[in-house]
Amino acid sequence: MNPYYEQMILNAEPLELVNMLYKRAMSCVVDARGHLEQKRITERSKAIMQAYASIEQLILALRPEAAPELCGRLHALYAHMQQRLLDANMQQADRPLSEVLGLLTTLAEAWSGVAEQMARPEVPATEPRTGPWSPARQPQGWRQGYAVTA
Repeated sequence: MNPYYEQMILNAEPLELVNMLYKRAMSCVVDARGHLEQKRITERSKAIMQAYASIEQLILALRPEAAPELCGRLHALYAHMQQRLLDANMQQADRPLSEVLGLLTTLAEAWSGVAEQMARPEVPATEPRTGPWSPARQPQGWRQGYAVTA
C-alpha cells in the first residue's frame, strides 16, 4: 500500500473512513465497467472483487447496537450489492454494475450529508432551532437533549 494512503487511513475519523470506503467501491465499479467494455477479463474480475471487499468493510463498520433497524436494512442492501457484483462477474454484464454504482452513489451522497451535519457546530441555545426535530415539533414525551451518535 502507498504510505501516503496508509497514513491518511490511519489518521481518518470514522465518518471519513466510511466515506473513503464508498469512494473506493464506486471507483472499483467504474474501473470494472471500463475493463468489461475493453474485454479485459482479469482486470474486470479484480476490480469487481475490490468493490466487493470495500462493501464487506462497510458491512463490518455497521453498529447494530446503535441503530438495529437501519443497520439491518443497510446490511441487506450491501449483501444485495455484493450479489449483483458476483452476477456481473459471472455474466460479464454491465447492468448489475450499473445498478451497484447507482446504489453506492445514492448512499455515498446520503452519508456525505450525515457527515456534514455532524461536523456542524451546535446551534447556541439563544438561537431558535429549525427542522423536523425542533422543540416546537417534538412528539409528546420526547426527551430534551437526546442526541444521535455515530
